[in-house]
Amino acid sequence: MKKKISRRSFLTRGFKTIGAFIASVSGGYYYAKHLEPFWLEINSYTIKKQTISPGLAGIRILQFSDTHLGFHYDLSDLTLIVDKIKVLKPDIIVFTGDLMDEPQNYPYPDQIIPILQSLSAPLGKYAVYGNHDHGGYGTNLYGQIMKLSGFTLLQNEVITVARNSDIFYLAGLDDAMLGSPDFQAIANKMSGNPFKLLLSHAPDLADIASSFGFDFQLSGHSHGGQVQIPFLGALVKPPFGEKYYDGFYEINHDQPLTLYVNRGLGTTRLPFRFLSRPEITMFTLESD
Repeated sequence: MKKKISRRSFLTRGFKTIGAFIASVSGGYYYAKHLEPFWLEINSYTIKKQTISPGLAGIRILQFSDTHLGFHYDLSDLTLIVDKIKVLKPDIIVFTGDLMDEPQNYPYPDQIIPILQSLSAPLGKYAVYGNHDHGGYGTNLYGQIMKLSGFTLLQNEVITVARNSDIFYLAGLDDAMLGSPDFQAIANKMSGNPFKLLLSHAPDLADIASSFGFDFQLSGHSHGGQVQIPFLGALVKPPFGEKYYDGFYEINHDQPLTLYVNRGLGTTRLPFRFLSRPEITMFTLESD
C-alpha cells in the first residue's frame, strides 16, 4: 500500500523544490555575471605546419582580443591582462579587434595608450580592426590609439617577419561587418611558399582565406558564444561569427587552413559569460 502524503508534507516538498530552483537560478546568475567573466584562462598551443621553416621554430605569438572597454570592463581589468602578458614574454603580440565597446562614448581613450604601450615584443605588436572599432565613427580613434601604443595596424596589409634568415607573412584583414576586407590586396603582396598567418576579427572569413593560401588564421568576434547553454549551444553568434565561434577548426582539406577563434576578454550586449571563459592564448611555431 502506498503511503499517503499529507497536504503539509506535499507543500513542504513543493516549497523546497521551488527554493532549490530559485537558489540554482540565482547562483547561476551570480556566477555568469560576477565570476566567469573575470576567470581568465591562459591557453598554450603549438602551430605545426610544413611551411614553417626550421629557423622560425620556437617563435611565440600571444593573442588577445575583444576587450570591449566601457561595457563592464575597465582600465584596471586591461592592466591586469597586460601584466599577465608581460610575464609570458611573447615574441609577437597580436590584438584581433574590438578594443572599446562604443569608441565615441568611451571617456578615457588617452588612458588606454600607456597601458598598451607598456607591452613589448621583440618581433612586434600588431592589430586589426573589429566591428566595434569601426562602429560609431570610431575608426580614426582606434587607429590613433593603437599606433600611439606601438602597435602596427594591419588593414588589408601584410608584413614580413624575419628570424634566422627565415621569414613568414603576417597579414591583417579589415573587418567584415563595417570595414572593407580585401583578400586580393593582401595576396598581391605575398609570394612563394613561406608560412602565412592571417589576423581577421571575423572568423567566418576563413573559408575565403583558405582559397588564398593562408596556413593559419587567428580571429575573435564571437566571444566563444559568450553564453553557452547545455544542449542548446552558443547564445551569441554575430554575423561573420556564426559558423566558427570557438576554438580550433580545420578548413578546406584541399588547401588546409587552421582557424583559431579566441573567446576574447570582455562582453557585449549582456554582461554575462557561461561556459565561455575569457582567454589569452599563446601559440608556438614548430616546423613539421
